[in-house]
Amino acid sequence: MTKSISTLMLGTALVFGAATSSFAQDKTVKIGALSDQSGLYADLGGPGSTLAAQMAAEDSGLMAKGWKIDIISGDHQNKPDIGSNIARQWFDVDKVDTIVDVPNSGVALAVNNIVKEKNGVYINSGAATSDLTNAQCSPNTVHWTYDTYMLAHSTGQAMVKAGGDTWFFMTADYAFGAALERDTTEVIKANGGKVVGGVKTPLNSADFSSFLLQAQSSKAKVIGLANAGGDTTNSIKQAAEFGITKGGQKLAALLLFITDVKAIGLETAQGLSFTETFYWDLNDETRAFSKKFAARMKNGAPPSMVQAGVYAGLIHYFKALDALGSNPHDGAKVVAKMKELPTDDPLFGKGKIEANGRKIHPGYLFEVKKPSESKGPWDFYKLAGTVPANEAFTPIDKSSCALLKK
Repeated sequence: MTKSISTLMLGTALVFGAATSSFAQDKTVKIGALSDQSGLYADLGGPGSTLAAQMAAEDSGLMAKGWKIDIISGDHQNKPDIGSNIARQWFDVDKVDTIVDVPNSGVALAVNNIVKEKNGVYINSGAATSDLTNAQCSPNTVHWTYDTYMLAHSTGQAMVKAGGDTWFFMTADYAFGAALERDTTEVIKANGGKVVGGVKTPLNSADFSSFLLQAQSSKAKVIGLANAGGDTTNSIKQAAEFGITKGGQKLAALLLFITDVKAIGLETAQGLSFTETFYWDLNDETRAFSKKFAARMKNGAPPSMVQAGVYAGLIHYFKALDALGSNPHDGAKVVAKMKELPTDDPLFGKGKIEANGRKIHPGYLFEVKKPSESKGPWDFYKLAGTVPANEAFTPIDKSSCALLKK
């Protein structure tokens, strides 16, 4: 009897030991690209973000070191409940370790909570809300590409200083729009301007005529478009039809992507000022990557700022996994290593991730070229100025992130 029990205990110990040894050498990681795959943000994220994730895995060098990397994708349809359900299934059923992209701030904030609960890794490239590294910061989240603070303190501030001291906001009626209007309003007031009015607009609207008429009648010098994607392009096209800019008012496209400029066309978009943190034609490295990316896109488009952020964020994530050696399943530990290592990638250059999860790099103030200035199908921007990395995002001593109190 004693022998049988001893034998059973030994067998159990051997099985447990084998499992422990296997876990110690675990080099399998699964990444979920959660995006808008078919709606108003699909062109700036969507399939292109999934491709960017795949390219990052290929370029990481980890597979040659014995790692297995799986990439899956999901469509949150710009609905927080759908995004949350996908995230939970990914962690509970599909054993996803890391979620990337997630344009739409409402979805992003919901997913942020789930990733923390499940101790995964969250590298957000698509959402703008600065709350991800302030009031709702998490030890599991890195906010990579841009945010509402950066947009407000670059585009917004530049327009106020250029004389645009009265504003009327057309604001997307969800978390992103509210955060962008809030952050831009602070900048306007700090620079001596004022907000004379505003209106909330439904997400994914085809008709902005009534909102534009309210903006026009406000007599504000600047109409601030606190929206994105298809909503921005529709706003700008319809503003042109109403002759708003010809009447002397200026449009502030507070968030504009290269895919938006393509959709609007240079004839209508020319002269627009806006801020991005990436442009395919910035330097030799961005051009080289963008050429490879465009060759794999069905429409031949170069990467958007969001898609570039997915690639760069994952490249740094893979460096952290390489430094840790194995066991990618403790999300907070992986993110801590990401913060410890300096960032350096071909698309955003050298930088760092601060304690609140905010990735720091320069912002670039661009102006849309005139049709006569463009030399090719995606040659849209001319560089008007650079916001240094240490000025582009919320100063760490002004961040409300609770992680900074520890």
